[in-house]
Amino acid sequence: MLYYLFNYLDELNFPGAGMFHYISFRASLAIILSLTIGLIFGKKIIRMLQRQQIGEEIRDLGLEGQMQKRGTPTMGGIIILASIVIPVLLLGDLKNVYVQLMLITTVWLGGIGLLDDYIKVFKKNKEGLSGRFKILGQVGIGLIVGITLWVNDDVVIREKVRSDAVNAQVTIVGSAGNANEKVVYLSPAEKATKTTIPFVKNNEFDYSKLVPFKTENRQMWGWIVFVLATILIVTAVSNGSNLTDGLDGLATSVSVVIGTTLGILAYLSGNVIYADYLHIMYIPNTGEMVIFIAAFIGALIGFLWYNTFPAQVFMGDTGSLAIGGIIAVFAIIIRKELLIPILCGIFFVESLSVMLQVSYFKYTKKKFGEGRRVFLMAPLHHHFQKKGYPEPKIVMRFTIVAIMLAVITIVTLKIR
Repeated sequence: MLYYLFNYLDELNFPGAGMFHYISFRASLAIILSLTIGLIFGKKIIRMLQRQQIGEEIRDLGLEGQMQKRGTPTMGGIIILASIVIPVLLLGDLKNVYVQLMLITTVWLGGIGLLDDYIKVFKKNKEGLSGRFKILGQVGIGLIVGITLWVNDDVVIREKVRSDAVNAQVTIVGSAGNANEKVVYLSPAEKATKTTIPFVKNNEFDYSKLVPFKTENRQMWGWIVFVLATILIVTAVSNGSNLTDGLDGLATSVSVVIGTTLGILAYLSGNVIYADYLHIMYIPNTGEMVIFIAAFIGALIGFLWYNTFPAQVFMGDTGSLAIGGIIAVFAIIIRKELLIPILCGIFFVESLSVMLQVSYFKYTKKKFGEGRRVFLMAPLHHHFQKKGYPEPKIVMRFTIVAIMLAVITIVTLKIR
């Protein structure tokens, strides 16, 4: 909203209004505004949750300090959602299809999580929303995102091509007559199912290559594969984030690192100069995504103020499902979704630990008559709790690992 107001003021030559054209300026405002909303209104929301007695029901799992958390306000994900949506509505270009998709994802998955928390708290049903309905909601938003990226004409990519290529678009970087100006040759804008593969020299992969049969409509079938991959990724990352949210500040801290990395990747992919230098796909209009991810980072840091050990509020599924979905959809839009196993390694390992634990328990129970476990407890962070590690130490070490994975993710742009 402010974005359009200042654009109008700039047309009237209002002093300083032109600053809103700069992504870096609006991103800075977004992170400051989201952080402010989280810090100021977060406290009021926590008090409101306390008055309504919206507290977490804790089951005794034999973990140290666990029962002391009983009654801590939950549904704090509302703070995160508000801190993201408000700055984006004020500072973002709402006509941008990518911004629209991110806002829809945030509200959609946040709403599913809110319904789940509502059932747990007010209906006194510890199971919350049925798992099949959660999956259905995740599949639904994955379908919306995948189909929108397929049919919307604004969703295009450009690749760097040889300087002698025919029909290439010539982009001159630098002002006229500048000795430092250079020419960048880009392929014409195209709708494509291409994405980035890490550690490969020619690191563009086309989903249409996964079509197992020959057909004239190979590109269409490629988009169908892309949509199915989108559904799978959104569901997996959203659930991974949900499983990671088990210790004070854990999911929040890890997500700040992931969000910062995605912001860097979005800025590079949406800037023709850096895309040319790094030999990566240039995706027009994704620079606007930096505004969204800046609000996302600010919202998480603001929430972490109250969520760090000992937590004054839990995000609940309202926050954890939305966070995972935001990360997944953001990565898909900038065509970096195949980096998710590296970047979201913590989410991946947490999910894997649960799958291993459940599968091995069922297998051994069937074979030996009694269930055996791979870990003392799953997800993985509870395993370390059982081994006697203090909660803050587990969170800090998981965050350090997340930072290492983030660095590796960024380095993949040059290591091929």
